[in-house]
Amino acid sequence: MSDTDEPVPGDLDYDLDTPFDAAAFDAPEDDFSDLIEAEDEESHRGAFGDFGGTSSALIDRSFRERIIVVGVTLGGGDPERTESDLDELALLVDTAGADVVGRILQRRSAPDPATYIGKGKVTELKDLSIALDCDTVVFDDDLSPAQQRNLEKQLGRTALDRTAVILDIFAQNASSVEGKAQVELAQLRYLQPRLRGKGKDLSQQAGGMAAGGGARVGSRGPGETQLETDRRRITRRIHKLEAELRDISHQRDTQHKQRTRSRAGQVAIVGYTNAGKSTLLNQLSGAGVLVEDRLFATLDATTRRLQLPGGEAVLLTDTVGFVRKLPHQLVESFKSTLRVAAEADLLVHVVDGSGPDPQSHIDAVRDVLGEIGAGDVPELLCFNKADRTTEVARLVAGNPGSVGISAVTGAGVEQLLLTIGDRLRHQTTVVDLLIPFDRGDVLAEVHREGEVLSETVAEGGMVLTARLDEAASAKLESWRVA
Repeated sequence: MSDTDEPVPGDLDYDLDTPFDAAAFDAPEDDFSDLIEAEDEESHRGAFGDFGGTSSALIDRSFRERIIVVGVTLGGGDPERTESDLDELALLVDTAGADVVGRILQRRSAPDPATYIGKGKVTELKDLSIALDCDTVVFDDDLSPAQQRNLEKQLGRTALDRTAVILDIFAQNASSVEGKAQVELAQLRYLQPRLRGKGKDLSQQAGGMAAGGGARVGSRGPGETQLETDRRRITRRIHKLEAELRDISHQRDTQHKQRTRSRAGQVAIVGYTNAGKSTLLNQLSGAGVLVEDRLFATLDATTRRLQLPGGEAVLLTDTVGFVRKLPHQLVESFKSTLRVAAEADLLVHVVDGSGPDPQSHIDAVRDVLGEIGAGDVPELLCFNKADRTTEVARLVAGNPGSVGISAVTGAGVEQLLLTIGDRLRHQTTVVDLLIPFDRGDVLAEVHREGEVLSETVAEGGMVLTARLDEAASAKLESWRVA
């Protein structure tokens, strides 16, 4: 607590240097669960049932939760796309450690402001939840804090959205200091407006105003003060995490400058989650990165130096996988990690060729790349999992300039490396330079800045044919000959 913060009744000790655990805010006498569960409904087990929506783990993994997924086709949307999105949501739920036991689909012209799906559909959803003994319902679209609160009151069980499930998976998989800080920041940004929503209910219960403007008799109490205390703590923790991530970003600036000075090409592996990016990095460099057949197994960027068949050295970086409707909180929190894609010379866009709709995955990845400022970086499409399907050959034929591989068996990897080298060379210029014999420093600089293709002795100095990028070519312009 800062010097300016006055102690308040029921204040909890909280160390800002420790990771956020919202469950710590559950004071025995000020449990938030009454704000979420219906007053007349019996408490139901599930993610928010015990913690009142304040647990840092949004999916309760003390048992396999039974979950119903809900998809809504809005306006002129495609119902088949909604079905596909629900299939993916079911995979996300399974990755988070729960079981999908049912699904509900709806078509609407626009979301219902109060419950997203409307009163009739809420009744249908409640009946199905009771019949299937469901613990939690998960919506494929984002719910506002008010919609989430209204649904939980009417359903008598937890209501989550796709963002909450993805945040939960990221929280499970984060391992590095940076990754944990990024996930925690995203969780807090997600939780913060939901605390505000609860504040309204709490103020109505314990902070109502009399008609004359004064507090009602019997309404004065610590409830609202406790909520303000919790809100202040979350805000302070967010500021601390943002400062820590800014420091890490400065370190990445230094690393980027060092890599730029090395003149090694920078190649980032991007793609949809579980497309095989980490498997490809291991195949190319023997990096030993964790590989699992599950969504978001990799959250931390890994960089390895790689020698291409033409002799060029490149820095190859594996990045976090993308997904449709990637939460904005995660994109913001992971910007320091994702910036490696924006700073790359080439993006190797890995696509799961065995998936049901590869083009939708490509579009989703490109949307996120545009959001992080990497939309203009040259891209090489790499269709993976040729060992599982012959569809990869058709995809390569339909996308000129792409390559097909199996990251598991290594088939096609040699062609991928040759193509990477060709793409990087196309970003450079071949120039002839005449360097006087007494300018060994310039000669060394040419070797350091680019790839020397040939050297010959001529009258007045050494003639070098070199491949240089735009910056190096401009720096050595004074030594250039026709």
